[in-house]
Amino acid sequence: MTRIAVLVGGRSSEHEISCISARSIVEALAGHDVRVVGISRDGAWVGGSPHLDDLLSHDGALPHIDDAANPIDMAVALDVDVVFPVLHGPWGEDGTVQGLLEMHGVPYVGSGVLASAIAMDKGFMKAALRSAGLPVGDWTVITDRDWRERPEDALTRVHALGFPVFVKPARAGSSRGITKVHSADAVVAAVEEARRHDPRVIVEASISNMREIECAVLAGEDGAPDASRCAEIIVGSGHEFYDFEAKYLDDSATLVVPADLNPDVEQRVRELALAAFEALDCAGLARVDVFVRENEILVNELNTMPGFTPISMFPRMWSASGVDYVDLVNRLVADALRRGTGLA
Repeated sequence: MTRIAVLVGGRSSEHEISCISARSIVEALAGHDVRVVGISRDGAWVGGSPHLDDLLSHDGALPHIDDAANPIDMAVALDVDVVFPVLHGPWGEDGTVQGLLEMHGVPYVGSGVLASAIAMDKGFMKAALRSAGLPVGDWTVITDRDWRERPEDALTRVHALGFPVFVKPARAGSSRGITKVHSADAVVAAVEEARRHDPRVIVEASISNMREIECAVLAGEDGAPDASRCAEIIVGSGHEFYDFEAKYLDDSATLVVPADLNPDVEQRVRELALAAFEALDCAGLARVDVFVRENEILVNELNTMPGFTPISMFPRMWSASGVDYVDLVNRLVADALRRGTGLA
């Protein structure tokens, strides 16, 4: 029986989303020796029981790790055969936990240190993808030093992108801290909002009349990646884009799986998803988000640990491709055990 630690929570602003994703993963691992290890918002490691509910508090709109849960020693938590780090955002999905697990020699689900770190920072990710020859939209990055010492230069670069633009934290997800900006006089407030989540900010040119399409990548038994059927996000009229509320709180977005795409276009999206996965040296899994306008396709970003509830896009795309949720989770664990740790 495989001993599996499921890491959940974490210090990022996506803490609650991790707690939601973890429930279905724990259920899918029935039959294994599972322990659930929570990481609180302040970085404390707690739990170690097989039951997620032993760790959760439900005193808000979304669940979170209970600060009063029983502490667990990190060495004890990692005395397992494999780790499934269901962690989204910084201090979990960005190479930090992956580095910790490498140091302990414990196999883990998902990408390694380098791919996780690059994919977490949208600016470096776009630069790597463009360097690999993939089609990527225009952007500029505003560092903390830029904003403190050279704000006018930063604003000039933003204005050069044209309006509207999307202002985002460079190293956050779940659409936290994102603003669609239609005019120059709203940029400063949008940057300050993004900086509440990350002092490093990315500003992306808006792509008009583009469809939001996603594709899921999964490593096969031999480690070679495969791409799923595609899905489309159609945002309701109450939202300008696929923001946090549309994703998690008010069900205003329609998720179409599989997407109604020309077969040639879908095949090209799948090829680009695989190319992005390989360009960043990813492993295990990834969700690749693209924009499609007729025959034009732009890669927007890659997520190395996407949302993982049964109704999340990643498992839904694989379900439409013939891989059910339980099989999907167990394939990822098997892939982690096959790869092991260390340089490859």
